[in-house]
Amino acid sequence: MKNILILGDLSKQKIHDTITGLRPWFEKHVRIDIIDLSKEKKFEKAEAEMAVVFGGDGAILSTCRGLGRNQIPIVGVHMGRFGFLAELMEKDVCVSLEKIFTGSYRVRERTLLLCRIERDGKTIEESTGINDAVISRSSLSRIISIKLTIDGETVATYRADGLIVSTPLGSTAHSLSAGGPLLTPDLNAFIIVPICPHTLTNRPLVISADVKIEMEILSQLSGAGFTVDGQVFTELETGDKIKIERSDIRVQMIDTGTRTFFGVLREKLNWGGQPNYGRN
Repeated sequence: MKNILILGDLSKQKIHDTITGLRPWFEKHVRIDIIDLSKEKKFEKAEAEMAVVFGGDGAILSTCRGLGRNQIPIVGVHMGRFGFLAELMEKDVCVSLEKIFTGSYRVRERTLLLCRIERDGKTIEESTGINDAVISRSSLSRIISIKLTIDGETVATYRADGLIVSTPLGSTAHSLSAGGPLLTPDLNAFIIVPICPHTLTNRPLVISADVKIEMEILSQLSGAGFTVDGQVFTELETGDKIKIERSDIRVQMIDTGTRTFFGVLREKLNWGGQPNYGRN
């Protein structure tokens, strides 16, 4: 029998009840370990062949981070609001998982960000980003001055409310809200998007994921922070340097063939929908 991780935020009643209700069904098909994402943040040593995540996109992001270097195939069961990353719907979960347990799926690998914060020449924080890494105002502060360097070459000094570095998988998240482009998740690229830049000449950039990115806080102010995937936050100081590059580990997402990137755009964003002219 396969060893499977079952993950979800069990402090949420619906997710708790769903996993509890499905436990007898799971135990007929596979061996399971249940992990409560509201309590456990690191489970890199867990031994399993795949992970089934109940919840929204945030639960999937937490699972990827919690697995650390032990990235195993992940499939999400949509129980959140938007559900860009979840492959399965709750109403079809048993039928879909039976097919997956028999090997009827492919694994799609996705690029991750490796993020380091340096202060006075020392690394004070290191984290992995699945969607994005963001410098932004964390309180009622003035605009931030951020120097951007790529592979040692100065690109620009942004005066803005912040700066986003996104993976292709994260192009439908914060980057999109800030006016960034959509990228298919298989691309080897990063997106750099300024948040509310104070000049019209600062536009989003799409660059190779083979480069090394460095961002330096130049502003003499407090109230700036660095957030990874909207979940890991660090307060920044003047002179801090954020170094980002492609991680040597990759997320493994289960693809059953039931959803496509463009299908998700049509479903979730009403991509290409007809205008609602209405009637006068």
